[in-house]
Amino acid sequence: MRYEGRIYRPPSEAESYILQATIGCSWNKCTYCDMYRDKAFRPRPIDDVLADVALAGRTLGPDVHKVFVADGDALVMPVEQWRAILAACRTAFPNLRRVSCYAMARNVLDKSDAELATLRSLGLTLLYIGPESGDDVTLKRIAKGSTAADHVAAAQRAHAAGMQTSVIFLLGAGGRERSEAHARASAELATAMDPRFVSALTLTVIPDTPIARAESKGLFTLPDVPDLLRELRTLVAHAAPTDAIFRTNHASNWLPLAGRLPRDRERIVAAIDGALHGDVPLRPAWYRGL
Repeated sequence: MRYEGRIYRPPSEAESYILQATIGCSWNKCTYCDMYRDKAFRPRPIDDVLADVALAGRTLGPDVHKVFVADGDALVMPVEQWRAILAACRTAFPNLRRVSCYAMARNVLDKSDAELATLRSLGLTLLYIGPESGDDVTLKRIAKGSTAADHVAAAQRAHAAGMQTSVIFLLGAGGRERSEAHARASAELATAMDPRFVSALTLTVIPDTPIARAESKGLFTLPDVPDLLRELRTLVAHAAPTDAIFRTNHASNWLPLAGRLPRDRERIVAAIDGALHGDVPLRPAWYRGL
């Protein structure tokens, strides 16, 4: 298996085979993100990708149950490239249960309904979509490139094609100024997108990113830890998806939580309240490793 640069995956793909089918991110403008800034976006040559799948099949074969297709928004690839990759994965991994990738709302909306249905029929079953916020002011400031309404439309079209979605929100993305608006609008968006999975990460201001430069000029201030927890509380208290698995198990978070929304809302809110009152311990800063 050959990889170029740093490779990222969601926490739930820890045991997956990571297949790098694209290099970098086709958008690569989000102000907070440095994951792909050292890469020029391009799809990898399909022969190289298929050779990696074949090698993984020979060495891992029946042990592979999940495949995560990297890098940043691999859904941007044309359907024909996906067709070849998904067919190769079915052949190489006889016990394959799931293929997933990161996707932006624009990637979904750029595909036709027929194309999305084709990808689902070929085995692409889960899209990780990170609106980060439901607040359009925040979305514009972080240069997400899509509105809350775009994300709702993308989720609806993915679901109509039979795909599941995992939706990611970013605590702190609105800064101190829009902390409450960001949290409430994110809860509304989680409800409207109605995903199978909802997760929250916590913004880390990384040096040399646009948001770090804004911070240095006094144009952005990250909320302190209690306010980040209050954002999380608002998200959980107001989000009402049909039945979503909820996690804050990413290393960036101060308080790891798990449950289902809305079923476990009261228990999760009580845990957050316990953390705010000092009764539930937070992760130590060194453990976050960020």
